Amino acid sequence: MKHIIIVPVIIVISVLISSCSVNKAAEQKGPPPIQVSTVEVKKGNAIYYDEYPATVIALNQVDLRPEVSGYITEIFVQDGQHVAKGMRLYAIDQQQYQAAYDQVRANLNVAKANLAKAQQDADRYSDLAKNDAVARQTLEHAMDDLESSKMQVAAAEASVNSAETNLLYSVIHAPFDGTIGISMVKRGSAITTGQTILNTISSDDPIAVDCAVDEKQIGRFNALLQSSTNGNDTMFTIVLPDQSVYPFSGKLIFLDRSVDFQTGTIRVRLVFPNSKRILKPGLTCNLRIQAATASTAMLIPYKAVIEQMGEYVVFAVKENRVTQHRVTLGMNINDMVIVKDGLQPGDQIVTEGMQRLRENSIVLAVSETGRSK
Repeated sequence: MKHIIIVPVIIVISVLISSCSVNKAAEQKGPPPIQVSTVEVKKGNAIYYDEYPATVIALNQVDLRPEVSGYITEIFVQDGQHVAKGMRLYAIDQQQYQAAYDQVRANLNVAKANLAKAQQDADRYSDLAKNDAVARQTLEHAMDDLESSKMQVAAAEASVNSAETNLLYSVIHAPFDGTIGISMVKRGSAITTGQTILNTISSDDPIAVDCAVDEKQIGRFNALLQSSTNGNDTMFTIVLPDQSVYPFSGKLIFLDRSVDFQTGTIRVRLVFPNSKRILKPGLTCNLRIQAATASTAMLIPYKAVIEQMGEYVVFAVKENRVTQHRVTLGMNINDMVIVKDGLQPGDQIVTEGMQRLRENSIVLAVSETGRSK
């Protein structure tokens, strides 16, 4: 019976010893390495652009309003047509205003004829009065008639000028070169002086781009304005809503006279050539200004950076272990960021797989080109 009891005890002890050996071996082996993606820190082109939301603005834009009332009798242009300065756009009751002009012109001729007759009478009575051959009262009446005739002529001339002005205003001409919009009236529409908007015309080449910049940037933009005034080429480009870059560069022409105290911004205006009329007033875009910086700097992918309590760190890999490096960042350049301090060219940093990493974690590093490190 003693042997029967001892054998199971020996077996249990053996199993316990084997289990402890396996656990100890597992502890010595440690967790498997964490697979991460890495890139090498390199110096690269640090030219970048600052972008500002902007709006395309016509340098000249006016609403066309009539100077005379009446009915639209002719529309000489098509909606959206490019027009030249002085081109006829609309006609308003020309026959009516032509008839009114002809009438006052005739009245003027009558007044001039009466003036000529009154002048002859006054001259004749003046000669007779010298010889006392006519009553003094008759001469005075003749002189009064002469003055009255002169005033009638002056009044008739004023009426002619007014009628002529109305006749001229009955045809509306383009005030400058530009593009006309969609007509707000049709033939036969009744219009009122100074109230009815017929259409809108805006200049389109060159065209302006306005944006608001922080008041802290006034010094920088004054320097850019001075550089532009001196003939230096300063590259200003715009990014259109479809993310394409407008093919022509612009020129800074002025800063607004004052800062908006509510927003703390100041408006700046640039002009761009627009011969193909790609840019339309009201279009939203991003103004892109090349920033002045060193030609090269250390660049890393921004996705490699971890923010911790207002500080920035990256995981660097050396001999299959990672260590945290506190870094000082500069400007973002697309999906990259400038590193001012904390890394050296040639360092390998983790770009993917940081979630499971801790200080001194063992990793299996794979470069983003797919080669194991």
